[in-house]
Amino acid sequence: MDQAGDGDSMSLVGGSISVSAAFEGSGEIAEARDLTRSFLTDAQAVHGFPVSGRAMGMAQLVVSELVTNVRKYAPGPCLLTLEIEDGAVQISVWDSSTTLPTVLARDPGRVGQHGLEIVMAVCASFAVYREPVGKRITAAIVLADDPGGAVVGRLGP
Repeated sequence: MDQAGDGDSMSLVGGSISVSAAFEGSGEIAEARDLTRSFLTDAQAVHGFPVSGRAMGMAQLVVSELVTNVRKYAPGPCLLTLEIEDGAVQISVWDSSTTLPTVLARDPGRVGQHGLEIVMAVCASFAVYREPVGKRITAAIVLADDPGGAVVGRLGP
């Protein structure tokens, strides 16, 4: 894992915080989850952002699914960027493959290949963008829940 910047795991830019890291091997899927947990823990402890247990778990799940897909279907490295913006953690995963992911229709009888289905179900927003080289997948997870457990400030449709 190579973290962007001069050794700092987080940078504060214009009122938001972010971290980026490049990953090349399948063993680094766990490192991507660890980076996500560390980033959100620091965002709460150091910067005072509210991070619910639900948001912590869902962000790690989404990062794990997206980085796993890159490792399975795309050659070369991937770049993970996490940014807190507008009360949500914005997750961005870039890879070098030009092949866009296929979201399969719901099929409870299908074994496997439910990753993007799960990601789309737990995120406030999900998008795929073609890049000059490869593609970028973005997803957002709202950080705070209300005391009754409902999501506050849901983003997107």
